[in-house]
Amino acid sequence: MTKEPEAELKLSRSAYADGPRLLADIGATHARLALEMAPGVLGAVRILKCDDYPGILPLLRAYLLEHGGLRISHAAFALANPISGDMIRMTNRDWQFSTEEVRRELGLNTLLIVNDFTALAMSLPALGPNELMKVGGGEPVPNAVIGVLGPGTGLGVSGLIPTADGFVTLGSEGGHASFAPSDEREYFVLQYAWRQHPHVSCERLVSGPGMELVYRALAERNGVQGAGEKTAQEIVEGALGARDPLCLEVLDVFCAMLGTVSANLAVTLGAIGGIFIGGGIVPRMGEWFTQSAFRARFEAKGRFSDYVAAIPTYVITAPNPAFTGVATILSEHLRGRSGANTLMDRVVQLRPELSPAEQRVATLVLEHPRKVLGEPIAEIARLADVSQPTVIRFCRSLGFLGLADFKLKFASSLTGTIPVRHSQVRMSDSTHDLSAKVIDNTVSAILKFRDQLDVTSIDRAIALLRKANRVEFYAMGNSRVVALDGQHKFFRFRIPTSMYGDSHLFKLAAELLKPGDVVVAISNSGQLPELLAAVDAARAAGADVIAITSSKSALAKKATVCLSVDHTEDSTTFLSMISRVLQLLLIDIISVGISVGAQSELSEGEAESRRLLISHLDI
Repeated sequence: MTKEPEAELKLSRSAYADGPRLLADIGATHARLALEMAPGVLGAVRILKCDDYPGILPLLRAYLLEHGGLRISHAAFALANPISGDMIRMTNRDWQFSTEEVRRELGLNTLLIVNDFTALAMSLPALGPNELMKVGGGEPVPNAVIGVLGPGTGLGVSGLIPTADGFVTLGSEGGHASFAPSDEREYFVLQYAWRQHPHVSCERLVSGPGMELVYRALAERNGVQGAGEKTAQEIVEGALGARDPLCLEVLDVFCAMLGTVSANLAVTLGAIGGIFIGGGIVPRMGEWFTQSAFRARFEAKGRFSDYVAAIPTYVITAPNPAFTGVATILSEHLRGRSGANTLMDRVVQLRPELSPAEQRVATLVLEHPRKVLGEPIAEIARLADVSQPTVIRFCRSLGFLGLADFKLKFASSLTGTIPVRHSQVRMSDSTHDLSAKVIDNTVSAILKFRDQLDVTSIDRAIALLRKANRVEFYAMGNSRVVALDGQHKFFRFRIPTSMYGDSHLFKLAAELLKPGDVVVAISNSGQLPELLAAVDAARAAGADVIAITSSKSALAKKATVCLSVDHTEDSTTFLSMISRVLQLLLIDIISVGISVGAQSELSEGEAESRRLLISHLDI
């Protein structure tokens, strides 16, 4: 990101229509704050000492007081702390606060707070070559997993996972993984640390306080008298400036241990896109770090040495990368909320790199997106004045399998970008948090379900139900509501329909079925013995069975057709809420499919009944 001179601060205020955005990187010792005036343009960068303020609100107010004339609507903060729910209790400061309360107190429309290494990870795709220092060999694999870590007051760990629209961050507290020594000297350091800490994590040694502990341990091991106490900064300066032997040894051990931790992260994540090192310590070592024991230890992985040797490692030298990360996260959040189209953005960005013919397809997509969605490939090719293979090449240039795959994702993005994700509901969540998580989880699950629909199985189920003499729904527990909904819909099709929710009646009812009858068996687990016995009896009687259940279940294997619902839920703690919603969607899909597919075969009265049903479904 570029910094804007203070004199130009007011002139750039109009870069964002709703005013500048407040960015902050808040650590244990210092808080760095800035105003993002336009994408990638920072102004009013300040560094404040956290010790000077009793809490986060006084610190933020002190900064904003310098810019009293500015209206701030949106903000994003990176915090050196685990983030879970609305209430945040900092582990390295006596600060605690509610995110929602801070938002209200500052009069913000949007406030996002993320872990500092989540922000650092999100900054990586935007960093240029002059903001990185490569250490050792290896080349990054494009669109691959990236690992990021960095020692400072603690040891932050995160990762970037590639998706169709960019990257998502991996929340992690990997710095608290147990430390494992690689030689006798490190084992001595570990034994020394055990005197103070029953559990020695990587963070206990590969961090600023950890470097100070290593200094004391090696002073004792080497019999150095009067070594005293040194801060991490003093140790680095003593090694690189005064060339103090003990300080140099400490740095050598520290870098080797960091190499071990980095290699462990690389093989754990499969981070063939590279390992990036940030934090407040390693960048200060400069070129010395490239000659340290870090890379040799990173590649010392036994049978996997060749694997890690191909993975590049970098030191992040950008002055405030967390600003770039939180600005990216905030921008994506606001773009998704406003319904902006990230796929359209990708077409705009990619257009200059396309062939002239493919550029004509891109222009058609940007100028007439709805027409592209509704027209077949031949018409799209005619409108763009290109061949049909050119349309396919355009879709593949964007990373899609073909036109159908492109249209599916494009239709979703035209209504707003909603990431497929799952957020665990926690006992500590506020009503605001749990409401948002329940809704987001359901919407995300529906979009994922849509992308994975087995249309062939749905067609087979519709065909069986269209010609059914009788339809019976079997379900228990949470799925009974879905069966009842299906019974009500199918009854309006003038198909004899019944529903059984008592396991004792399943087999008795199934034994009375005949060829041409259809059973719709609904179950989350697909393992209920009474239901399985009833399905066996129905098949023996010549009836067909449509199962709405997990694709791997016993019920799925016994059915004529399986309509899979493979959403995983913790049913020991929560009711299977999302699975029930997906089951209801399948009933709606089948109902509409029956309604619209056989209009020509119906009498006027039956056709009217089905039109009323479709109207009832709001389709």
